[in-house]
This record gives sequence, C-alpha cells and structure tokens, in this order.
Amino acid sequence: MDRPRREAPPPLEGNDLAITATVTVAWAIALVVLLAVRHALPPSQHWWIWTCLTGFGLGLFGLLYVPHLKRSRARSSTKRQSGG
Repeated sequence: MDRPRREAPPPLEGNDLAITATVTVAWAIALVVLLAVRHALPPSQHWWIWTCLTGFGLGLFGLLYVPHLKRSRARSSTKRQSGG
C-alpha cells in the first residue's frame, strides 16, 4: 500500500550577493594567511598563493556580475510574463 506523496516545497532562494561576498572574503583571508607564511611553504607549494589570488579575483568579478545577472533575469521574466 503506497502512501500518497506530499507536494514538493518550492525551492529556496539564496542571497547570491551575500554568498559571493562570503566566498570572496574567504579567499582573501586564505591569501593573507598564505602570504604571511609563504617563507615556511616549500617552493613546490607556492601555487596555493596563486590559487587564492585567482579565487579572490574571480570573487570580485562575481560581485560585479551577480547584480547584472539578477537584473537580466528579472527583465527576461517580466518580458516572458507580459507575452512579448
């Protein structure tokens, strides 16, 4: 005997800008820590500094891009709902 299934809840909306900012700050902290201990890192592990720098740079790009993306999606949704 199968029990009736409940309707799926609506998807949760995340705050994209807050998530992007948090991750960007995390990359910045990791970069500062690695720069502080770079002399203790073996030369073969210095690529971690560049990884953190790249993550931080992409995070800054994301902070600029996310508002543009949200506006674009809102325009698209409005256009779709109006039928044009």
